[in-house]
Amino acid sequence: MKTYTEEGDTIVGDILVGEARNISKPLVIVRTGRHKAQRIILRENARCRIEKKLRFVR
Repeated sequence: MKTYTEEGDTIVGDILVGEARNISKPLVIVRTGRHKAQRIILRENARCRIEKKLRFVR
């Protein structure tokens, strides 16, 4: 399994699991139209993995 460590690398999945020593408060962001989402920032030795892959990739 490849590990992405460079700035700007992105992972995409249906369910992502993140671990970190410190996380930010959730921030509400606008996605499309009235749909909203939340964003958090993982800090200090952060790591994410894909728990469930996307069924349909565009």
